[in-house]
Amino acid sequence: MSPGSRSARPGRRAAREPGAGSCPPDAVRPAGALEVPDEGQASRRPSARVLAALEVPALVAVPAVLAACAYFQVEQGALLAVAVALVAVGVFFAGFEASRPALRQIMPTVVLAALAAAGRLLFAPVPSFKPVSAVCILAGAVFGRRSGFLVGALAALVSNFFLGQGPWTPWQMYAWGLVGYLAGVLADRGWLDRLPHELSGGELMRFCLVRAFMTRPAILICDESTAMLDLVTQAELWRQILHLQVQMRFGLIFVSHHPALVRRIATRSYSELLRS
Repeated sequence: MSPGSRSARPGRRAAREPGAGSCPPDAVRPAGALEVPDEGQASRRPSARVLAALEVPALVAVPAVLAACAYFQVEQGALLAVAVALVAVGVFFAGFEASRPALRQIMPTVVLAALAAAGRLLFAPVPSFKPVSAVCILAGAVFGRRSGFLVGALAALVSNFFLGQGPWTPWQMYAWGLVGYLAGVLADRGWLDRLPHELSGGELMRFCLVRAFMTRPAILICDESTAMLDLVTQAELWRQILHLQVQMRFGLIFVSHHPALVRRIATRSYSELLRS
């Protein structure tokens, strides 16, 4: 082996070493090469941040406009409310596009939206049974609030191509999107991970009262309904119950072992009837 060949090997090795690793920072990209942005860079875009900040105001604007139109008796209130609902849905689509999501974020959203739309079409003949809400809740809980909203909005839009488009489509997109968004909010706060046996007695009692009020009862029977609550919460809860009694006009029968509470709440007591 000649000395010239020995001296040539280090030179060839030195020529290969710069290309053996990653491309140097100042390297020139080939013409036509695509630059794939990372998620951190996408989330720092000003447009993405602005649209993300507008999500909650857009959701709140829809019921606010409905209430304002009903209060001021606006003649074109329905048209105005539909326009606001379309703007709210558009904010979420624009925000999702501006964030430049990765493929692992796009595919679950699209697949779940297609599954929800197919389930709605499949169970269309069955009254009062649609799997769209369940799919939206799963999407929001697992993939985030924005994905939950998009799954609901896309499912309503796509399925209405077969069931019929109309002025109801923006409302369906908004409503099912809101279901997925709220599921994402509850999942972020950890509320979906709580089981019924983890609730306290006072929380279970409040839930039972709310469930009873949703049936709009003619007579409500409360048997020690506030016994597991402290005195301050007990007084506040009874104040709300009596306020709802006046509004909903139902009869109230309650059982209590506290004479002071009976004298404060009841207009007539069983012990007074016995004495009379």
